[in-house]
Amino acid sequence: MPEALGAGAATLDAVVLTHAHLDHSALLPLLYKYGYDGPVYTTEPTRDLMGLLQLDYLDVAAKEGRTPPYESAQVRETIKHTIPLEFGDVTDIAPDIKLTFHNAGHILGSAVTHFHIGDGLYNVAFSGDIHYEDTRLFNGAVNDFPRVETLVLESTYGGRNDYQTDQEDSEEALKRVINETYEQGGKVVIPAFAVGRSQEIMLVLEEAMREGEIPEMPVHLDGMIWEATAIHTTYPEYLRDELRNRIFHEDENPFLAEEFNHIDGGEDERQDVADGEECIVLSTSGMIEGGPIMSWLRHIGPDPDSTLMFVGYQAQGTLGRRIQNGWDEIPVSDWGNGGRGDTLSLEMGVETVDGFSGHADRQGLENFVKTMNPRPEKVLCVHGDERSVQDLSSALYHDYNMRTFAPKNLETFRFK
Repeated sequence: MPEALGAGAATLDAVVLTHAHLDHSALLPLLYKYGYDGPVYTTEPTRDLMGLLQLDYLDVAAKEGRTPPYESAQVRETIKHTIPLEFGDVTDIAPDIKLTFHNAGHILGSAVTHFHIGDGLYNVAFSGDIHYEDTRLFNGAVNDFPRVETLVLESTYGGRNDYQTDQEDSEEALKRVINETYEQGGKVVIPAFAVGRSQEIMLVLEEAMREGEIPEMPVHLDGMIWEATAIHTTYPEYLRDELRNRIFHEDENPFLAEEFNHIDGGEDERQDVADGEECIVLSTSGMIEGGPIMSWLRHIGPDPDSTLMFVGYQAQGTLGRRIQNGWDEIPVSDWGNGGRGDTLSLEMGVETVDGFSGHADRQGLENFVKTMNPRPEKVLCVHGDERSVQDLSSALYHDYNMRTFAPKNLETFRFK
């Protein structure tokens, strides 16, 4: 496997990264470990967030006694080879291939990538992960291009019943759970992705406290959330128009509200929070697959007055999905004791509030294609559970009379 990867890596002309989430960026440093020496094209925020998340991944792996496939030296090598591009810039990345990035609305710096191949010979757009409607954080994804023959489209929520709750309804549900838990004297623990979901929730909480819709209380940020939020404040030009203007022109940065507290004192500070007054905890990892959220489950999980609230997608096979489905005996590891396994009885309530995803839902994906200018001739549905990919591919074929495909792993397509 390493030999095959090395042979393949050295022949690459370029790598294009749509956004920083680890399911897209985590293995990039492996290319440099096995001989790749070329550029990585991405946006500036993606470059910064990518490095942050990759180094955090190495840190968490070390604490859990796992051996990652690369070291921090390869992360630095990846960042050194990064060529940042702004939305709308057109760049030659290989002979006869031009690349342009457009806003994808998914997380900070996320991009829809457009490839112009040959002298007008063929055009391919890769959606990356997209959110088609505006959110509190970002303007919606761009789907207006000079030319597109083929679209490669994410299908995370492409299933026929994958319709998300309206954003306003989702926010009301979130505030209801917080108010009910507060009245019980409990704490709300929210597992969240450090990049995107956390900042969206932070904006909702800041406004709700400012408007008196939920009580003022500390909001503790654990894991990479504090650092990721700092990167959001570094690049306000990538945020939604109204939020950007608020930061630039009104000198109001909601991310710096006094309610937000960075957990940097480790287990002692977490214990103090668990023993203290009502509060909200935002902590990684978003699918409860390691990271500081495991510590919060140990500290607060046995409290029946507190609530664990899911606000993001829980993939099949993750501990988050199992808890969502009713598991209350949770395997936890004691990092300070060589990673020895133990189990925890989860007594706290469990709630799911949909609608905060950085992904378009089924209707959003269809709208992205339906209003796309120009309409592509072919659509390849990727990046989703098998059922979701096939459902979306079938629907686009029947509703819009397009040639659609649901590629299998390692399947090859030739465009002409």
